[in-house]
This record gives sequence, C-alpha cells and structure tokens, in this order.
Amino acid sequence: DVRPLATPASEPYLPLVEAAARRHQVAPRLVHAVITVESRYQARARSRKGAMGLMQLMPATARELQVADPWDPAANIDGGVRHLKQLLDRFDVHLAVAAYNAGAGAVRKFGGIPPFRETQSYVRQVLKLAGMS
Repeated sequence: DVRPLATPASEPYLPLVEAAARRHQVAPRLVHAVITVESRYQARARSRKGAMGLMQLMPATARELQVADPWDPAANIDGGVRHLKQLLDRFDVHLAVAAYNAGAGAVRKFGGIPPFRETQSYVRQVLKLAGMS
C-alpha cells in the first residue's frame, strides 16, 4: 500500500500504481519510490536523454514493452512496472533498481551496481523511499 507515502502530486496516480503493482506482482512501495525519484509524479516529465512520463520510459523500452502512448499515465505506469518486474525476475532488488536506471547491460558488464554516481545515488534514494535499504 502506498497511501502513507502519498503526496498531492502522487494522489491521482495511486490507484494506477496499486493496480499495476498487484497485476505484475511488484511491491507498490517500490513502484512509488521509482516514480518519485524518476519524475516526482510529473506525467509530462521528459529527461535530457528522452525518457518519458511518470516512470521515465526510454523510447526503445516503450516500444519493446508495446506501450502505445508513453505519455498516458496508465500505459506508462503499466509498462514501467512490467519492465521493473522483468528486471526483478533477473536480479535482486538492488541490481534491478540499478538496471532500471542504467540498463541491464551495465549491471551485467560491471557485475553489480555500475560505478556511476547517478546510478549509485538513484539506487540509494529508491530503496530508502521504498523502505528496502
């Protein structure tokens, strides 16, 4: 349940987060933490690298996951949670979160959390928010 973590920005999206988390068997608190760190619940967020929406899906990832409209909050959250679940099926939670940020290839290449300041900070922030650190 992510209600205790709710903020005014997250409130409209909590039912979508909880439904996608349940559907794909991912802890709702982890999904909430990823969205908070990725976009602070800004549905129109776009990164310098082109990542889109609440869960900051890269265009190639969105295509791979068949997310028709990455700007649609429901589609973005569902795709992001599916992506996170695929990573959790391959890695422990620390490495899955690192892979969500830096890519599974980087995690494999370095045999763990990549030595990128951004990724190391990202993993710490997400796991702390999720209560998993």
